[in-house]
Amino acid sequence: ASRLPRVEIVRESISKSFIIQVETMEQAMRFSNAYAPEHLILHLEQAEKHVKLVNNAGSVFVGHWSPESCGDYASGTNHTLPTYGYARMYSGVNTDTFLKHITSQQLTREGLDAIGDTVMRLAEIEGLEAHRNAVAVRIKDIRGL
Repeated sequence: ASRLPRVEIVRESISKSFIIQVETMEQAMRFSNAYAPEHLILHLEQAEKHVKLVNNAGSVFVGHWSPESCGDYASGTNHTLPTYGYARMYSGVNTDTFLKHITSQQLTREGLDAIGDTVMRLAEIEGLEAHRNAVAVRIKDIRGL
């Protein structure tokens, strides 16, 4: 590290680093998933078999021949990754980021009857009387009121 041109940045980074020692790979992966690193480097024997234990990481580098630098610059994955533990909730930018998703619903008569009272109560609590009424007129029809 002392030969690097940005040695002061390296020293600062190392001064804020820490080592977590665990007994098993499962413990290590539980910690990693809770921490949700931007980069997770699985530089260990049989790294491939441990990938399935990863739930939260911005990008995973698997095995001896997969340095983080390649992911940053040339191996094809995106380098716009979630930091500060946001990998628990978000993925890195990828082709899905640019896709549009539309949700739709189609309730049955029975389905509306089953959830109608709950929807009307929630609409009342939110002060959205028109939302409540949109359900109420249909419930009256269903229940013959």
